[in-house]
Amino acid sequence: MITYDPKDLPVPKLHQYLLGAIGPRPIAFASTIDENGNHNLSPFSFFNVFSAAPPVLIFSPARNGRTNTTKDTYNNVKKVPEVVINIVNYDILHQMSLSSSPYAPDVDEFVKAGFTPVASEKIRPMRVKESPVQFECKVNQVIELGDQGGAGNLVICEVVKIHINEAVLDENGMIDQKKIGLVARMGGNWYCHANEASMFEVTKPLTTIGIGFDQLPDDIRNSSILSGNDLAQLAGVEMLPNETDVNEYKLIELNELFMELEDTPAQLEEALHQRAKQLLADNDLTGAWMTLLSFND
Repeated sequence: MITYDPKDLPVPKLHQYLLGAIGPRPIAFASTIDENGNHNLSPFSFFNVFSAAPPVLIFSPARNGRTNTTKDTYNNVKKVPEVVINIVNYDILHQMSLSSSPYAPDVDEFVKAGFTPVASEKIRPMRVKESPVQFECKVNQVIELGDQGGAGNLVICEVVKIHINEAVLDENGMIDQKKIGLVARMGGNWYCHANEASMFEVTKPLTTIGIGFDQLPDDIRNSSILSGNDLAQLAGVEMLPNETDVNEYKLIELNELFMELEDTPAQLEEALHQRAKQLLADNDLTGAWMTLLSFND
């Protein structure tokens, strides 16, 4: 493993390491306005949600790493502390990218990128009609993290109005992750598209307490086949299957495997661990546990 002290790295190289490792990053497509009424629209991937009560979003228009100049967005929110954070999905990806061109401050990116401006209800900056979700925000605070090129400026925004396109909602009126088609930034020119092919579900242990790695049988915890992710799934159960269920599973599901390899215990154990690994990949946690416990039954 290569180790660096950030102070020893040139800022461009450090910037590339940070963005290459920390991702995918959601995109704040920020709409602002200056004191003369000029509209600005620009994307920022230093962005996330940090609170629900109050609803607070934070994004960071960093100083230019080459010229140490500040972004129009930063200049605008310092003078008019309001912003619309429009969410970016795949349908507007290339238009969003076009808007990030270094246009002059008086150039309207809505026009340049072909977006439709929609009046906000509580603030002055315009919303992007094509965005699936738009957050009208008051800027509570701007925190400058430095005065050198690459330094961030945290724009702390409180959401005062939310607009959601009904087309991305599910039958319960919540945002459907399969419909919204979100995109995110990776390193370099890379993006990530959160579609059905790339998304998966992991049940959160909000009300359950798993047995933990330390309670896994030694032969399972020290398996050369099961990965850390596999073991974590196994360790997430609250209790192990009972002996009766394991015996029944062994007779019905594993009988042929045991008969085939009964004279070669090492091969049998390996085959069982391989089977359990596949069952975990298929989200059959109970079957995986039954398979593993059958070896010592």
